[in-house]
Amino acid sequence: MVHLCHSVSRNLGGKLSGRLKRAANVSWIALQILLGSDCRDKALPRRFWRACWRTLWPARKGVGRTYQQTFIDTYAKVGFAKLYDRKTPITAADLLNDRVLPFFDGHEVKLLRMLTDRGSEYCGNPERHEYELYLAIEDIDHSRTKTKSPQTNGICERFHKTVLNEFYRVALRKKVYRSIDELQADLDAWMREYNEARPHQGRWCFGKTPMQTFLDAIPMTREKMIAA
Repeated sequence: MVHLCHSVSRNLGGKLSGRLKRAANVSWIALQILLGSDCRDKALPRRFWRACWRTLWPARKGVGRTYQQTFIDTYAKVGFAKLYDRKTPITAADLLNDRVLPFFDGHEVKLLRMLTDRGSEYCGNPERHEYELYLAIEDIDHSRTKTKSPQTNGICERFHKTVLNEFYRVALRKKVYRSIDELQADLDAWMREYNEARPHQGRWCFGKTPMQTFLDAIPMTREKMIAA
């Protein structure tokens, strides 16, 4: 099962009523026999089979519980995404250290501020919390979304909807993934297309790709950095 912060995890997980959950609580071996047979019991209601497939879907895909850490530049909409098997402050900081800051440093642009939700992987005691410590070391200010207001981070939430519809719902039906690295490779290819080839209708993109928008804004960004 793929969990993308908040919105995508709810969409991918689905919501089952108590009756369907009980109906789906059947042993794996029995369901393998039933679902693999061409003469499955037609007397069982269709919603029972939907519940079974939803319950078995993560196991059949072979990846297991997976979390995506996401970074979106709010001006150019350049994005980065990396998959992990856990959701911790270390993994949150790893995305910045492995993908985001090398990208900004390579273009001689300083990352000044991060906006995150109030999850425990992002917020904690500044003296002991790994993510807070990393931001302090890199001299990055930390802003948090308003409580119970995901629209505060609407740009990231909208990206989650895009990656869910255009990548995960397509890829997970076409291919059986056996590892996070395998899924990450296809996600990286999709992200390259998103950043460099896919036109974006964002406020400052005007139909350009996110990468082209970012490159066009570098002179203006450097001027503001000097002025500051």
